[in-house]
Order: sequence, then structure tokens, then C-alpha cells
Amino acid sequence: MKHSQDYIELETKVGALNYHPLPVVLSRGEGAFLWDLEGNKYLDFLSAYSAVNQGHCHPKIIQALIEQAKRLTLTSRAFHNDQLGPYEKFVTDYFGYDRLLPMNTGVEAGETAIKLCRKWGYQKKQIPENRAKIIFASGNFWGRTIAAVSSSSDPLTYKEFGPFTPGFEIIPYNDLVALEKACHDPSVAGFMVEPIQGEAGVIIPDTGYLKGVRDICSRHRVLFIADEIQTGLGRTGKLLACDHEQVKPDLLILGKALSGGVLPVSAVLGSDEVMLCLKPGEHGSTFGGNPLACAVAKIALEVLRDEKLTEKAEVLGLLFRDTLLPLTQLSWVKEIRGKGLLNAVEIDPNYKHTALEICLALAKKGLLAKPTHGHIIRFAPPLVIDKADLLWGCDQIMTTFNEH
Repeated sequence: MKHSQDYIELETKVGALNYHPLPVVLSRGEGAFLWDLEGNKYLDFLSAYSAVNQGHCHPKIIQALIEQAKRLTLTSRAFHNDQLGPYEKFVTDYFGYDRLLPMNTGVEAGETAIKLCRKWGYQKKQIPENRAKIIFASGNFWGRTIAAVSSSSDPLTYKEFGPFTPGFEIIPYNDLVALEKACHDPSVAGFMVEPIQGEAGVIIPDTGYLKGVRDICSRHRVLFIADEIQTGLGRTGKLLACDHEQVKPDLLILGKALSGGVLPVSAVLGSDEVMLCLKPGEHGSTFGGNPLACAVAKIALEVLRDEKLTEKAEVLGLLFRDTLLPLTQLSWVKEIRGKGLLNAVEIDPNYKHTALEICLALAKKGLLAKPTHGHIIRFAPPLVIDKADLLWGCDQIMTTFNEH
């Protein structure tokens, strides 16, 4: 097979049809750029949903991968390895937590946080057995396991996948009154929330929302669980999106860019009080904390720090939104919003062109982006992108929107 269409047809023939990707077949990546099989060059404005904040195939991260892969890749947690402890120490110091529980995918980390929260609820809050509740915000997205879809308000995500996990309650996002009311129930153990909702379309809460969440959770002895899988690690112009309001969650969920997009790595961080509720045998993962992942993730965080990618995201994010501001003069463009390099353009859902059609037009101009919810386009380039390339991408967006 030599042509992109051959690979697309092969996937369609033998793969499960649970995705609808743009019709490009990518074969190479470097920094903020991708190339397809025919050699066409694209500027990546999706970053694998913020998993490649450090850019594609960052040389320092790849070197760490190669060096560790030559030595040891997997032991399982049946034995110790010489990478896990140093990695845990590095990350807990980096974010200011007592302990880390390593997992692989983001959704596994979300499930881990829920288990930790429930365990804490029974042991520390004295919630009656099997009565613990976790509160979620409407519009949340943290994966597609049964537990994740059980907490979803999107019918596309949960329809025909029931019965669902009990003990979950959904309240409106960005609504402190609703959270206060829900937390009056003594059976509530935790509130799990994205500081900025990514999959929902880069929905940014009101200023003071996160501080309000922290206050309410503290007063009612409810764990504040921050899902920073997409918003963390510099993406929004702060190391964590919670840092915009200087609040510290009880449990912090990380994934995606924790490995620089090189392999699945996720983690939950928390205090001794919460983390030590788990005893041996009560939770785990064969690949969680494997030496290859630990070596890669440590370097990925060092790259984020040493190259000042968080600060870069803040500056370039302001430039991006200012440059695209004239688009709001188009009658069918409803809003441009974002923080750092996590941004979205929302269009009128009744407009003659869909967000997908616009993304297909952008791809023809050499810029890759993807719609969400049919009428919102996320724009989230790798944080390593330079100013000139960002402005070139803005030009393609401006031209494409004006042509439509």
C-alpha cells in the first residue's frame, strides 16, 4: 500500500467504525508539524487533543524512550523497578502533593480518582457502605468506559450502553448554587470537574467558580477532584488550569501530555489522607508505573519546565485570540474563546456550512483541526509552535472562514 486512500479503505474494511477522522493519513511528525503519505505538510492545531504539548517526537523525550527501552520496559508491580520511585518523587515535588498513583490512560486515571474518593468517603467521612456519591458537571467528558459514560449528559456517549454505574449525580457546570445544594447530602464524597471543559467546546467558567468549588468542598468535607488531563501541563497558560484561580484540588488527574504524546501515561496525585486509604490488592494496573513510562514522563515534564512552554502558551494564546477577533464580525461566528493555547471558535449550528466542512477546507490549506459537537472547532497547537507558524495558521483560519 502506497497511497492514503488505500489505508483509509483498509481501516474501513477491518477496523471498528467508532471514529470519524479527517481523510488524511499521517506518517511523520516533528514539532508542530505533520506529514501525510504523499508528503503534504500540515500544521497541527489539535495536538492529539492536547497530548503533544511538547510537540511531535521531541528529541529529548524520544531519546529517553530509546535509552530506557534498551534497558527495561515492564516488570509489572509484582516487583520494584529503578524508575518508579524517582519518577513519583519528581512529580509529587513538581505539583506539591504527597503521593502519586500511576496509571496509563486518562480514563483509567479518572476511574482511579473515583475509587480513591469512594474509599476515602467510607473510611474517613464515614459514609454508609455502598452509599457514596460522586457529583459531576453537565457537559463533562473524561472517557468512554461504562463509569465515564454513566456520568455523561451527552446521549451520543451513553445511549444503548446502560445499565449505568450507580452513585453518580450530574449538576449544571459553572453553578455554585447547585454544587452547594448537592453537597448538603452527607453521602457526597467528591465533586469531579474539568476546570475548563474541553470536549464540550472549551467552555470556560465564570471567574471565581473554581475558588467557589474549593470553598464549598472544604466546608462540606467533599473531595475536589480536578480533571486536568486536557487542561493541565501548560495548555491554558498555567501549569494547571486550577492555577488561574490559585486553588489546589484534593485529587489531581493528569494524562495526555504527561508523556509528551509518546505513550499512554496518566496519574492521580493526592494527600496521604486520601491515597493511603488504598491497601495492596485493592487497585492496580499491569502497565501502570512501568519503567519506560516513568522515564519518558519525567523528561516530558522537564521539557515543559525547561523550555518554558507554559509561559509561551499564555503569550501565544493572547496573540491567537487577538488575531482571530475580526472573525466575530461574521454573522455566523458566535464566539471565539479560550485560555492559553486551548481555544475554540463556535459557529451558528444552523449555518449553511458545518464545522466539519470548515475543517476539511482548512486541511486542504495545510492546517489540521477537528470539530466537536458539530458547530465548534477547537484550535490547540503544540506549545512548541513558534510565533510565525502560529500567525500563518491564523491566516489560514481567517481566509477559510471568509471564503465560507
